[in-house]
Amino acid sequence: MKVGVVTFPGSLDDRDAARAVRAVGGEPVSLWHGDADLRGVDAVILPGGFSYGDYLRCGAIARFAPVMDQLVPAAKGGLPVLGICNGFQVLTESHLLPGALIRNDHRKFNCVDTRLRVENAQTAWTSDFEQGQEITIVLKNGEGGFVADERTLDELEGEGRVVFRYVVPEGGRNPNGSYRHIAGITNERGNVVGLMPHPEHCVEEGYGPSLDGLPFFTSILKQVVNA
Repeated sequence: MKVGVVTFPGSLDDRDAARAVRAVGGEPVSLWHGDADLRGVDAVILPGGFSYGDYLRCGAIARFAPVMDQLVPAAKGGLPVLGICNGFQVLTESHLLPGALIRNDHRKFNCVDTRLRVENAQTAWTSDFEQGQEITIVLKNGEGGFVADERTLDELEGEGRVVFRYVVPEGGRNPNGSYRHIAGITNERGNVVGLMPHPEHCVEEGYGPSLDGLPFFTSILKQVVNA
């Protein structure tokens, strides 16, 4: 399995994503944002990072990269794509996923271990989870608030396209002000997934709060092998 990991100017978690792919026996393939070539990969990860600083909406800038000219039609054609943190921003700005990510409602940068509930275990990136399973994943962001209009939110809920939700106490607040506590979503086909927390930081003992990130990468391995 070859998984492309895109590096944008300022990316900082591209090597972590590549390491996670190796951890499950896959082959990471480095993709430079300025090259309009996906190099025959079986899946793509848009990693987290702080390209140009969140204050310049790195997702909006990155979507104009030459590699995205190839990635967008490939994703619409079924290529599995995972967008993590700023990569989630890129997916929304590229209209591969609906909604947008905005500044955290408390206006501060987050770096916390975060509890999530798996709402959809049938996507290309989540099939090794159990529906309703609760996991702990690292969260670090300044623009992590997922927002969308009510009709879009209702569609995501009704079509089962909310993939992860922040686990919060009754009446409590999630870490960034995301509407309906949404932490991750998918497209209609289930091949494109975006989430704000960082599963690539939870794949090895001693690095991160858990190993709960591994199923993301074992899921896509099985998806590719079965295909």
